Amino acid sequence: MAEAARVFADRGDGGRWLAVELRRRSWLDPLVLGLARGGVPVAAVVARRLGAEPDVSVARKIGAPGRREHGVGAVTPDSPARYDDAILRSLELTPARLARVEHRERREARRRLERYRAGRAPVRVAGRDVILVDDGLATGVTATAALRAGHPRTVVFATPVAAPGAASRLLAEADDVVRVTEPPDFRAVGQWYADFPQLGDDEVLDLLDR
Repeated sequence: MAEAARVFADRGDGGRWLAVELRRRSWLDPLVLGLARGGVPVAAVVARRLGAEPDVSVARKIGAPGRREHGVGAVTPDSPARYDDAILRSLELTPARLARVEHRERREARRRLERYRAGRAPVRVAGRDVILVDDGLATGVTATAALRAGHPRTVVFATPVAAPGAASRLLAEADDVVRVTEPPDFRAVGQWYADFPQLGDDEVLDLLDR
């Protein structure tokens, strides 16, 4: 990691710093997947600076009842939902109680992926080094759901900023976790960006077109 703490100007700036870390390594036919939505502008910069093929990955957070932003799990368009068992126990929840939310979020994930692909065939993942990029790592439940699909040679999760301990938990799923900064006073991803706008589908499509 480059520094103990850093505030990035925006997601593009985060991507530039992240690319510095990732260029220290050798990659085999790398594929950079931006986790939609916020990870796409970071991934676009990383892919350009690594000379790698870019694409998009979609995973949707499964929120606790009445607390949609409190992630207890996540789901992708086609893979089984992944839950954080410790959080489920602390909230006295079960996957069965969240089945309706899981279905809704899977449907939204499929809608988004279909729109982002815009008729393009899925990229080849098998046998490649895959770098899954997001703008931050808080609990890791969304990242966990997006990892391993498609049988990559290796899969590395990469982000400009991570909460303390989140990276070590994600290592149970990823071959490695690369982050620029891991601030001890992490509360939310957005606090580590001076400019952190919410992104819509149009912005993601524009980045993918470019």
